[in-house]
Amino acid sequence: MPFGCLKPGEKKDYNSPTEITDKYDLGQIVKSEEFCEIFRAKDKNTLKMYTCKKFLKKDGRKVRKAAKNEILILKMVKHPNILQLVDVYETRKEYYLFLELATGREVFDWILDQGYYSEKDTSNVIRQVMEAVAYLHSLKIVHRNLKLENLVYYNRLKHSKIVISDFHLAKLENGLIKEPCGTPEYLAPEVVGRQRYGRPVDCWALGVIMYILLSGNPPFYDETDDDDYENHDKNLFRKILAGDYEFDSPYWDEISDSAKNLVSRLMEVDQDQRLTAQEAINHEWISGNAASDKNIKENVCAQIEKNFAKAKWKKAVRVTTMMKRLRAPEHQTAAAAAAVPGAPNPAAGAQENPQALSEASTAPSSTAESNSTSTEPCTVKFVFNRISSEA
Repeated sequence: MPFGCLKPGEKKDYNSPTEITDKYDLGQIVKSEEFCEIFRAKDKNTLKMYTCKKFLKKDGRKVRKAAKNEILILKMVKHPNILQLVDVYETRKEYYLFLELATGREVFDWILDQGYYSEKDTSNVIRQVMEAVAYLHSLKIVHRNLKLENLVYYNRLKHSKIVISDFHLAKLENGLIKEPCGTPEYLAPEVVGRQRYGRPVDCWALGVIMYILLSGNPPFYDETDDDDYENHDKNLFRKILAGDYEFDSPYWDEISDSAKNLVSRLMEVDQDQRLTAQEAINHEWISGNAASDKNIKENVCAQIEKNFAKAKWKKAVRVTTMMKRLRAPEHQTAAAAAAVPGAPNPAAGAQENPQALSEASTAPSSTAESNSTSTEPCTVKFVFNRISSEA
């Protein structure tokens, strides 16, 4: 039975707040995310540290739904490259999730700190994430928000594993999914085009991640003035829909053909032709010896730092606002179609209706330097730079 569901006549059994404080010491708020507050917590008996996510029920139905969804998904999964759920409590006012604590750095931080960085290092990162995603997909779970900010090293040891965090947007694929969600720069064409979608969106996002790790650049970008958010995002979405990216010189000159091949097959616009996670694992660049061991750190780091300095990669967006705007043309066109006999079907997708993107733009919220404990609702950073892991 799904988490939170009751049988007819069954009374809800809530945890007492003292059950939590008897077992854990909760520290100060580390940061506030879209739906929850993040704490560090220490088990009083073992002295082991955990991450605690607190969801306030009073914050609305979406928050309650996000908490229940994350609990449901995390209870299903057990994989070395996924942060594990350790404990769950539900009081009358809150949900508390206790998860493994990752103390390592983000991938970008790790790259910048290395004296030597090659395709083989990237291949190792992508392999671990692919294995976790293939596992999720075997359970028919779509993560829907894979991005560099959600990939961290488990600890600071030299050969630490990579772990995936943040499952509040993850969804069981019971039939194809319609509602768009995710982080703009990583969205697959079928999401931007308001088509039904499924597990292939995660593979597209992994292609974007791989592209960035090998070049230090995002595959899709626009040179529109930093303050012209609307036109910037419309142009971004058009490029995503068309798969309009390049292996441009000089950034890709030293990258192997095998790496480029894998990126291209992951970032295939037609989701039916896109590689699955398991097929990607079997690709020679991951499972064979095709990844080059040539040092590419200088070029990659230069581009990482250059993109980090660009204001447009620092902005934050209200994801819900963006998604409403992605949906808006569909609803408006559907209403018009209902009023005009013989009008075309809007479900054909944005590829057949480029004007559909006229409203599909994101609203600026703040810069990446905004206070990490801000309680601004429904905000999420989408940046290609060194920022703290955030939903």
